[in-house]
Amino acid sequence: MFHDSYDIVVVGGGHAGCEAALAASRMGCHTLLLNLNLDNTALMPCNPSIGGPAKGHLVREISALGGEQARAADASTLMIRWLNTSKGVAVRALRAQCDIRIYASHYTRLLQTSENLDVHQDEAAELLLTGSRVSGVRTRHGSTYQARAVVLCSGVYAEGVAHVGGVAFPSGPMGQTPANAFFQSLPPLGVKTDRMRTDTTPRLNFDTIDLSKARKQLSENVPLAFDIWGEKRVHETEDFACYFSHTTPETHAIVAANIHRSPLVTGEIETLGPRYCPSIEDKFLKFPDRDTHPIVFEPFAPRDGNTKEVYVQNFSTGLPYDVQVALVRSLPGCENAKIIKPGYAIEYTYLPPDQLSPTLENKTIKGFFCAGQVNGTSGYEEAAAQGLLAGINAALEVKEEEQVVLSRSDGYLGVLVDDLTTKNTNEPYRMLTSRCEHRLLLRYDNADRRLSPIGRRVGLIDDVRWDALTRRWECADAEIERFRTTKLAPSEETNRALAEAEVAPLKEHTSLAGMLRRRNVTYGLLASLVPLDRPLSGDEAFHVETELRYAGYIEQEERIASRMKGMDNVLIPESFDYNEVKGMLAESRQKLLRFRPRSLGQALRISGVTPADVQLLAVTIKARRSRREN
Repeated sequence: MFHDSYDIVVVGGGHAGCEAALAASRMGCHTLLLNLNLDNTALMPCNPSIGGPAKGHLVREISALGGEQARAADASTLMIRWLNTSKGVAVRALRAQCDIRIYASHYTRLLQTSENLDVHQDEAAELLLTGSRVSGVRTRHGSTYQARAVVLCSGVYAEGVAHVGGVAFPSGPMGQTPANAFFQSLPPLGVKTDRMRTDTTPRLNFDTIDLSKARKQLSENVPLAFDIWGEKRVHETEDFACYFSHTTPETHAIVAANIHRSPLVTGEIETLGPRYCPSIEDKFLKFPDRDTHPIVFEPFAPRDGNTKEVYVQNFSTGLPYDVQVALVRSLPGCENAKIIKPGYAIEYTYLPPDQLSPTLENKTIKGFFCAGQVNGTSGYEEAAAQGLLAGINAALEVKEEEQVVLSRSDGYLGVLVDDLTTKNTNEPYRMLTSRCEHRLLLRYDNADRRLSPIGRRVGLIDDVRWDALTRRWECADAEIERFRTTKLAPSEETNRALAEAEVAPLKEHTSLAGMLRRRNVTYGLLASLVPLDRPLSGDEAFHVETELRYAGYIEQEERIASRMKGMDNVLIPESFDYNEVKGMLAESRQKLLRFRPRSLGQALRISGVTPADVQLLAVTIKARRSRREN
């Protein structure tokens, strides 16, 4: 029997819901996870991968905070690679192809065996309030669960409608049951809703594709893992690979001949779709002069695995099924390919995120948190990161402790939440490295130093992991100090090693840190000339090299981030009357009233609010505080 009263109820069992429920229960809160279908826990309805540019940073930050997605990815990895290695240390990140069944079972096992956590298959139908505070949820089965906080993680199930050409039908992702009742209960409570769209590709049968016409890509042949504490493994095998290919002029011609049948053109779909992952018909409309586009065949398992399903990256569509068949067979090697699952476009309800505070709590309903695609984002990684933060803050709300607010210089998760709450979004938001102005500070290698102290403070990192982490930091810090204080002397042996690395000969004593700033000099080269008793791990060595090589740039970024953080520390009273600010532009006042920023820094980042008006706001707040103190 399930209890009728909980500290926290999490609605939805996708990536956000799993992270929220695990975080809340691990922090000691009695938690209930409600899911429409428990068999679809942690479902990957889009591509079978985790990570990539910016997204990989989020996965690493989830790990640093004590979340689970990195470990789920490591447990299910089929292939893993570094991306962006030629673009600089700030943007390099891991991306893994995963076995979606193993990934989901990792979460399912934890959810069903964790202390303080119940899972139940039912649909949340109504949010219950007492005054302006959450008091629980009522379900489709007629159950009522009292709760001090509710975390909504409904994904794209909310009033979902799938489109395949002119055919439209109620649906969640991959033909699942949509969820309607809960979202119909929100507008009367003052919660704004809107509509958004995403798309997915046809799934093909692996054995019906001639992959000899595509370029094969295998995993890296070095040990890798997402989780900071994870065991790194080599996944290189001929049994699994991705295959790079492209559309053809014939593909382009088929789209051109049938574009009038697309729901985007007929007007059946009026919502905005993903800007950075457009459908094939979107590409035709936006780039009519291009008659080929890159695609990737991403298998869900090795060729002899338990499924033959193949995802076609960059080939999403909502065109009619007969057109999809023609499009697929226009691809090189797909002349006889069979579609297992058609592609589709799906429209769904989301809650515009300007209604949220930086803690992901609704500004007007106390104890109501939202995370994932319901906030207008796309991607498993964005969802999981939000779910973790919402779960942490819901637990802190229940415990009546100060909630976690991440600044833009704390992590990609801080950038994500700040963008959503200060800029809003009317199209699926995707995390990009270009959105982050402090990229050099928010590297993949230092996520633990930035965020693990927070995970430790809230109770998500145990003694064993914390001790391992602090020992690692001590070793790296000692090596940084050694490089700054140890000088390399010119010698025949040293210059011979430098010459082999195409480095100019050494003419005078130079610190190891100074040597690292020379072209072609690496940490490995210097460590071989002046070795340690205990060599550093690859991650530790990369961190040491990066900190020393880019020390000047890092210090400059830290000064800039510190100034902005100072603005973020000047809080604006929740009930502040912006009409008090004399001389403020009408647009600035309207935007500030709409977003109700938490701080001066957040106010400055709202589009349409001028720096001059923020200065006026700062003066008014200071004068108001002086009057109150007097």
